[in-house]
Amino acid sequence: MMNNESLVLRVAGRPVGRYTARPELAPTLSPRPYLHPVTTLAGTAVTELSPADHLHHLGVGVAVPDVEGHNFWGGRTFVRDQGPTELDNHGSQRHTTFQLRDPDGFVEELRWVAAGAELLRERRTVAATELTDTAWALDFTFSLTNTTSASLSIGSPATNGRPGAAYGGFFWRARKEAEPPAVFTADTEGEDAAHGTRAGWVALAGDGWTLVFAGATDRTRRDPWFVRSTEYPGVGSSLAHEERLPVPAGETVVRRVVTVVADGRLDRAEAAALVRKAVSP
Repeated sequence: MMNNESLVLRVAGRPVGRYTARPELAPTLSPRPYLHPVTTLAGTAVTELSPADHLHHLGVGVAVPDVEGHNFWGGRTFVRDQGPTELDNHGSQRHTTFQLRDPDGFVEELRWVAAGAELLRERRTVAATELTDTAWALDFTFSLTNTTSASLSIGSPATNGRPGAAYGGFFWRARKEAEPPAVFTADTEGEDAAHGTRAGWVALAGDGWTLVFAGATDRTRRDPWFVRSTEYPGVGSSLAHEERLPVPAGETVVRRVVTVVADGRLDRAEAAALVRKAVSP
């Protein structure tokens, strides 16, 4: 089923994700397109939409808390020397068109608008690929072009004075269960070890499911991971970790993250093997 508002991603004929292009959301949630639910091939949901702990977490998508002072993440804004603050500074990502729509993926054009003005244009390319009988990969690329006549910069709570909170960019809000998911990389174990690292990949393993996130370009791999498991389960790739990311007028920022979505709990060797299969050189 496809219409202007949503489409269903399929792998080998099986539905694995619904993409909502024009959601009806409160302005304070920084309205934006999202993937939810995303499921394993066996049908286990591995995303959450507007959970009670963070109403502005919207499945899988791109969310940035600070684009030249405008909030495209949702919720409160972290203000230096003040902390999280309710501000009337929320932007929205507006679907323009699908350049391509297939059962296994799409190419979408979007406008990032705040205070009545367009700041960025985005081209988003998403593809779903079968890896094995029990695993598939979500290949997610976004290209952000500064369409204003001045330089813009992308920030995060970390660059605004909150240590360890460099979220902003690709973000996946995972399924919350009674027990937090296990977190591991190729050579570390646990949330504290994975958070803020530039690991080749990072995995969340829950009750009957595993997600393995991998930067799929050299530039993406230079962005550290933002990892949460105890407070809530979520993984993102940080655009602005230690300093703001400048985007000069007319310039484009491109990032590509490939996520392995697997049934069962993968071990390190299995996770690494699936990442190698999913990320083309």
